[in-house]
Amino acid sequence: MITFLQRISRKKAVRIVGISYLLIIAIGFTLDYYYQFRLSDEATFAYFNGKKQPINIRYYQTHGREMRYVYTGDNAAKPTILFIHGAPSSSSYFRDYLSDTLLRQQANLFAVDRPGYGYSGFGDPVVDIQQQAAMIRPILDSLHQAHRPVILVAASYGTSVASRIAMDYPQLIDGLVLLAPALAPGEEKTYSISYVLETPLFSWVQPRMIHSANVEKLSHEQQLKNMLPYWKNITVPVIYFQGDKDELIYTSNAAFAKAHLVNSQCLTVKMLPDLGHLIAFKAKSEITKAIAEMTGLAADYYASRTDAPQRMEARSKAIVSTRTSVQ
Repeated sequence: MITFLQRISRKKAVRIVGISYLLIIAIGFTLDYYYQFRLSDEATFAYFNGKKQPINIRYYQTHGREMRYVYTGDNAAKPTILFIHGAPSSSSYFRDYLSDTLLRQQANLFAVDRPGYGYSGFGDPVVDIQQQAAMIRPILDSLHQAHRPVILVAASYGTSVASRIAMDYPQLIDGLVLLAPALAPGEEKTYSISYVLETPLFSWVQPRMIHSANVEKLSHEQQLKNMLPYWKNITVPVIYFQGDKDELIYTSNAAFAKAHLVNSQCLTVKMLPDLGHLIAFKAKSEITKAIAEMTGLAADYYASRTDAPQRMEARSKAIVSTRTSVQ
């Protein structure tokens, strides 16, 4: 009798597990369909058309994949600002900045879909931050045929990539604005479920944007350790923003920045009271003013550079194989 009941109980448990797994698969595919944190070309044009503002979308080939970026214009008389998003996200994260009237007047505004996000190989992440920097470099190369300063504005995990670009290609960058920066190895929260989601049982059923973010997250500490010898390469002015209630990226990153950005022409650290991680939205007004301030600092830095020959050589390259999206 007991054996019979145990057998029934075992079958019931197997059935419950099977149904639960099928439910997880269904939820994963549903979330993947409805929540991708990206705007298609058509939706991007519609957003800016609604504001009666021009926008451009281009694609280029690098490292065996197609990359996408959007931009407001390419006026050689203006400095250029390239926005780099965190995870999970895409270039659309910064659409309110690309539509900001003040910023549009002051600079050419660009935003890139990082590898694994948006329309740059959605769901196929690149964990190597050095390689990500190399994959974004062609945008900078194409911009630098004009003599003007270039600023990187990055959020969260994007700050790691922006910093790596400034380390590896110092001749291409004239200023950094870092929002909720993830700079110090191990000084950020990693959720236990991230490890579970990347097991063979679940990795294929989770939303692609979550997969990209998890894969990056689980390799982030080592990637940041790899960057430790190169912080001295960053000499540009830096503005650092973080909410003092940030529980995702620990505020100890501010102390790390002060300790390692010792060769920056000037480092300004701004801790925002009573704000958490998503400061790009909640402190947009203050951040926009700081970006405008950085255009002046970057212009001064650009004018004072002594590496003109190498800089002009680096800035004479062109993007390989581009295509433009049209409305």
